[in-house]
Amino acid sequence: MLDDRAKLLLKALVERYIADGQPIGSRTLSRASGLELSPATIRNVMSDLEELGLIVSPHTSAGRIPTAKGYRLFVDTMLTVQRDDFHAPALPAEQPQKVIANAAHLLSSLSHFVGVVMVPKRTSVFRQIEFVRLSEKRFLVIIVSPEGDVQNRVIFTEVDYTSSQLVEAANFLNANYAGLAMEQVRERLKGEVELLRGEVAALMQAAVNVGTEAMQSDEADVVISGERNLLAVSDFSSDMDHLRRAFDLFEQKTQILRLLDISSQAEGVRIYIGGESHVVPFEELSIVSAPYEVDGKIVGTLGVIGPTRMHYDKMIQIVDITSKLVTNALSHRR
Repeated sequence: MLDDRAKLLLKALVERYIADGQPIGSRTLSRASGLELSPATIRNVMSDLEELGLIVSPHTSAGRIPTAKGYRLFVDTMLTVQRDDFHAPALPAEQPQKVIANAAHLLSSLSHFVGVVMVPKRTSVFRQIEFVRLSEKRFLVIIVSPEGDVQNRVIFTEVDYTSSQLVEAANFLNANYAGLAMEQVRERLKGEVELLRGEVAALMQAAVNVGTEAMQSDEADVVISGERNLLAVSDFSSDMDHLRRAFDLFEQKTQILRLLDISSQAEGVRIYIGGESHVVPFEELSIVSAPYEVDGKIVGTLGVIGPTRMHYDKMIQIVDITSKLVTNALSHRR
């Protein structure tokens, strides 16, 4: 366990390093901490902190910088978050895809790092289906989910359909099957096909087939915004290998999705520092995340990805407020 003096020095070192980005020496730390200690005493404490793995001395400097373990102790026990000095613009209640994209952009612009938002998995239930004629034997099927998510699919048919037939097919599907999952609709259509005129039944079956494919996708997705912000972060711009690995991470998306999925199982803001999640094994990155809801149910996660040297108090505020804005926008548009 650290005594109060060691905690104060570690807190001062982390805060000063986050602000300046330079290794912290004994003299600087003495001024930053406000403690009247001799340089020898401070060096002894720093040596103890280094033995505990909380700070490390870069080869090119006599000063010290925090390790991921040091950041973790700082975040868990020394960080104070002021929640009344930060404001973010509201997200309008638009289509879910637009809300998600706006949220990712908001996260990146406020943090100056990378904003990530996990897209909720699509439901297979539909609220409404419409048909639009594109050309002879070629039609657009418009499928609207209960959440307002819109999927468009083009179908090709063996026969051409009139406008009245398109309206008839849409009206029948909406009146009898709205609120059901696509696979349920497909099964019920098979048993009721003799009650319908053959041509219109074939159109409805084609629409349900493409609708099932469109709305049953198990592949989650994540919207990423602000990757180029890392080019302005000295921690990355000075090391092309770090930068390349970060961009590979954003391009692949798989690890980010797994981490966001894990984060959605917990309440409130979570912080992963320097690869400690084991899902994103990247020592130079930290991730601050929080789940968002629709009508009281957690449906996804969002967050900020940046260097371990970030202002965690500010990132917590940004992520926490943005999750509430997304929750509000998606819940109130229904």
